[in-house]
Amino acid sequence: MRVRLLSFTDRGEALARKLAKDLGGEAARCGAPAGLADWTAAAFSQAQAMVFVGAAGIAVRAVAPHVNRKTSDPAVVVVDEAGRFAVPILSGHLGGANDLARRIAASCGAVPVITTATDVRGLFAADEWAKRQGCRIQNPGAIKSVSAKLLSGGTVRIHSPWPVTGAPPPGVTPSEKEGCDVLLTVRQEEGEALRLVPPIAALGVGCKKGTPQEALERAFLSLLERSLLSPLSFDKVCSINLKRAEPGLLAFCSAHSLRLETFSAQELREAEGDFSSSDFVRSVTGVDNVCERSAVLGSGGALYWKKQAENGVTMAVALAPFSPDWRWRNE
Repeated sequence: MRVRLLSFTDRGEALARKLAKDLGGEAARCGAPAGLADWTAAAFSQAQAMVFVGAAGIAVRAVAPHVNRKTSDPAVVVVDEAGRFAVPILSGHLGGANDLARRIAASCGAVPVITTATDVRGLFAADEWAKRQGCRIQNPGAIKSVSAKLLSGGTVRIHSPWPVTGAPPPGVTPSEKEGCDVLLTVRQEEGEALRLVPPIAALGVGCKKGTPQEALERAFLSLLERSLLSPLSFDKVCSINLKRAEPGLLAFCSAHSLRLETFSAQELREAEGDFSSSDFVRSVTGVDNVCERSAVLGSGGALYWKKQAENGVTMAVALAPFSPDWRWRNE
């Protein structure tokens, strides 16, 4: 977790530097050189967590103009300069502010002041479970209804096509897909259930030299429409080494915040599986198929969607193994 800490006094600065050392973060003093507004703007966009060592009111006013949505806002925690209290004020579950407050408390002896209702009651938190399992949330607005059901004494039904190891926490029961409250899926789904998406899909890509980003975007949109995969399920783009510096492909990866992983022709030839074969592709690249083979190698799993050709672009999808468990908070 990239943590940035800001202090305002000598005493606060000493505590901030201690916490930065323990948390692996970066401490700064307000006004040296950046002022409060500039430091906050930079940290909010670049860091995963922000810690203000000072008054809560200062922190609230500083971050207020930047608050956007709970799926992307960083964790924000306030610690008084005496190190007595650590208070999460933003992104308690998804951003990890509650856990960060507990880590700060362990470091300096503070009391973690956790105010989220499910934590106060010791109840299962679906968004915290999603974070713990590495899932993304397709419809964050549904978190509220799931939490409300638990807080009213109801039972939350969770469906997962993957086996979930361990024992379900109190108030939670595995269920069939129909009528579930929480659904783990890699597909674009409809309905009222909270949809959690593990990013386990590798997108294998083959393309001609000089293929523009626009052509890749059209091919990807077509793949999503046909496969019904959620865009949130993708973790990386995979191809052959020949494409590692391809401008259009790099622009496509950047636009979707996907990392690019490439393989040599020899590595692709050694991939195990039943793949489509093209003599033309072999004559150009040294291997009979790039998109399917690279997707399988990049995912470490099995082919999910075979080669799809779209105006000179080929794409395929493989899914990495996924093994969820019922752990939902750090003990």
